[in-house]
This record gives sequence, structure tokens and C-alpha cells, in this order.
Amino acid sequence: MKTLSLALRNLLRNRRRSLTTLLAMIIGLVTILVFGGYSRNVIFAMQTGYVQLHGHLQIQRKDYFLYGSGNPAAYGIADYQHLIDQVKQDPVLSTMLLMVTPKLQLGGIAGNFAAGVSKNVIASGVLVDDQNKMRLWDDYGSASYTPQIALAGTSQDAVVIGTGVARMLQLCAPLKIANCSQAAPTTASATAPASDSAATTVNGVLADDIAALSALETNPEPGKSATSIEMLAANLHGAPNVAGLNVIKAENWGLKEFDDSYMVMHLAQAQRLIFGAAAPQVTAIQIQLQHTAQIPIARERLEEILKNSNTSMELLSFEELAPIYGQTIQFFDSVFGFIATLIGVIVLFTVGNTMSMAVVERTTEIGTLRAIGQRRGGIRRLFVCEGMLLGVIGASLGVLAALLIAYLINHAGLSWTPPGYVYAYPLKVRIWGDPGLILGSASGLLVVAAISAWWPAKRAANMMIVDALRHV
Repeated sequence: MKTLSLALRNLLRNRRRSLTTLLAMIIGLVTILVFGGYSRNVIFAMQTGYVQLHGHLQIQRKDYFLYGSGNPAAYGIADYQHLIDQVKQDPVLSTMLLMVTPKLQLGGIAGNFAAGVSKNVIASGVLVDDQNKMRLWDDYGSASYTPQIALAGTSQDAVVIGTGVARMLQLCAPLKIANCSQAAPTTASATAPASDSAATTVNGVLADDIAALSALETNPEPGKSATSIEMLAANLHGAPNVAGLNVIKAENWGLKEFDDSYMVMHLAQAQRLIFGAAAPQVTAIQIQLQHTAQIPIARERLEEILKNSNTSMELLSFEELAPIYGQTIQFFDSVFGFIATLIGVIVLFTVGNTMSMAVVERTTEIGTLRAIGQRRGGIRRLFVCEGMLLGVIGASLGVLAALLIAYLINHAGLSWTPPGYVYAYPLKVRIWGDPGLILGSASGLLVVAAISAWWPAKRAANMMIVDALRHV
């Protein structure tokens, strides 16, 4: 206690220098904590979005993720309802589950028969009510503004398409899409090579055979809706199958490549398009848990179920389905490490310079203390204690300042849109409730302060008594 009292009195002897050093430490710690809390919020917001879209885990046929996205018939899950019932009724999993729902991913050609245009598309057949419930998952209090799928309560032929698809199918006006310019319809060139007549050009006109098939299958009536389209896909046997669909809404999906090719439809309609009268299948079973921390236990149990029932299945987490999530974490970790290192170096030199100046100014005092019997260890301990005291005060004030700034930001009503999203999330800085971030950053500051004070303290302890006493 005597050493601590002396250290505090020595710091107060030069208040301006001590205050400058403390200010540098406080600003450095606030910077680390605010950025750490911001990056944590970004990661939680992205995780919330991906869990709402994909679920925590998905059951798929082996290698579907790598090779099967364009071939749902070859990678379909037969008798999927039995597998869903097994998962729901499992005594271990039942307490963790929020949703278990099937999904069918397929590709095809969407065409506006009336305008003579078509577009390659990727469609998802889903149980709309299940998907809308999944979009309510918010384990981190992100309060996301995730929109509900607009297919709830609609007929089986209803679909929602991307605004890019709507633009290419010349549906901007019927769907009343704002800021959607539409090119004038074009006609096929009379000099086009004959070999191209069987292919449908992307963003172009329908080929003659596709248009004829669409006209034959859909049999349009005079009162047909202006938002009606046709979708051509290969069925279970590889033959073309056409379904008449009614676009009820166009949404911006965030990424242009996604927006230009994606649509959502009812699961039953997608199954009829691919499997016809055969037994329906799906390409994935989505599993959403109550908490992300339950993934390891749930995964272990699901792997046991799959091993005992069907060895042709595999289990993928949302991190594997959305690699950008892991890449974002790595990016923020690297930036956080860079900022922490930079702040640490600044604090290291600031505290070191302060203690070095204190040693020079108090050289005569050091000689006097040594002359009256003070040991080298006592001198060293005094200066290290001064550095540690600076660190404790700086860490305490830095944490308090960071919490205050975080509170102001969190209650400012700010929002931001994550990469690949079109809906916003509240902008938050998550510091309070993250003891790892607070304790880790504060401890790091204390360590840097102790290291900074060690070298000047060692130099002070090693002074010769006679040289110190005659120092001017």
C-alpha cells in the first residue's frame, strides 16, 4: 500500500503529462472496444440473416452442394416427410427445434409469352408459412427488418421474382416497379443461324420451339393476367415441362446476379414441374434451432440419425452454405488485430516515454533513496507500479467511455444494410454483455502499460548511487 500511495503521488506531481498519457490510453481503448462491438454486431446481423434464409443446418444428398444445384431430379430426397418426422420426434432434438421444413431448388427458363422474351432463372419451391416463421428468428436482438415472403395465402401458381427478372421479362409496368427501365421489345433476326433456333437466348426473345411449347401447354385465354409467365424445366425423365405462373410481386434480392435470376414459388408447384405425377421429392431439409450454440449437439445427433437411416445424406451448416459469413469473420478479425496492434504500439511508446522522463527528472531522488537503504527491487517496483496505475486508471475510464459512446450509438436510431441485403438492421455497438471483449481489451492495455514501464524502471534501479546523487 505504501508503494501504491507513493506511485499515485508521483503521478500527481506532473498532472499534465500524466493526463496526456491517460488520454492516449483512453482513446486507444475506446477505439478497440467500439470497433470490436461494431464488428460483433455485424457478425450477429449476418448470422441472423443466413439462419433466417438457410436455417442452422440442412440435410442434402451427398455432393448436391457441389454438383447438384442444376439437377434436382438426380439429387432429390425421396420419402423426405419420413425423415422430417424422425427429426421432429427425436427426444434429443425436439427441445432444440424451431422449424424443420423441406425445400426444392430447380432451374429453368421463365418466359413472358405475350412479349416474346425469356430469362434463365433459379427457383426455390418452399412451404411459405414455414419460411415466414423462419424469418422471425432473432436470437441476438438484431431486430431485423426481414420481409415476409409475399406468397402467404396465394394460389399454387403464384410466384415472387427478382426485380431484375421482372425487368428482363418486361413486367415493370404491370408490377408497378419503381426505377425500373424497360427496353423496347426486340424481334429475332431473320438471318439467325438455324442451329440457334432450338436455344433460348438470355434476356432475348423466345425461340420458336419454346414459344410453341408454351402456347400449347399454357393455352392462354383472352382474359389472362398481364403478370402471367411460363416456366420451362426438365422433368424427372429429362423431357421439357411447362407451367403457367402468375407473378404477384417483384422484390430486390440485394445482389444483382441473384436479383436477375431468382424466383420463389410454392413447393407443390415446383414438385409438379419437376416430378409430375411421380412421387414428389425435395433437394434439402432445413433445420432451424433455438440457439446457434446448439449446433454441435444437434449436428452430432442428426448424423447418428442419418447414419442409421440413409447413408446417402450429408449435413451442412449455414456457415458451409454461405462461405461469405466465415470470410467476413476473418476480415473483421484481421482488422481488429491490426487496430489493436497499432493502438498497443502507441500506448507502449507513450507510457514508456512518460516513465523515461520521470526517471530522468527524479534521478537525484533515486540516488537518495538508494543511499538511505532502498534496494534495487524497491525502485523497480515503484516505477512499474506507476505504469500499472496509469494502466488501471486508463482501462477503467476507457471502458466507461466506450460504454457511454455505445449507449449513445445504440439509441441514435441508426441503421445499416449488410452486404448482399436490401433490408436494414439497426446499427448497434455490442460492448455491454461481452465480457470477453471488455476484459481482453482492458487486460491487454494493462500488459502493455506494465511492459512500457519495465524498461525505464530497470534503468532506474541499475543506477549507480554516486552518479545519481551528483546528477544535475
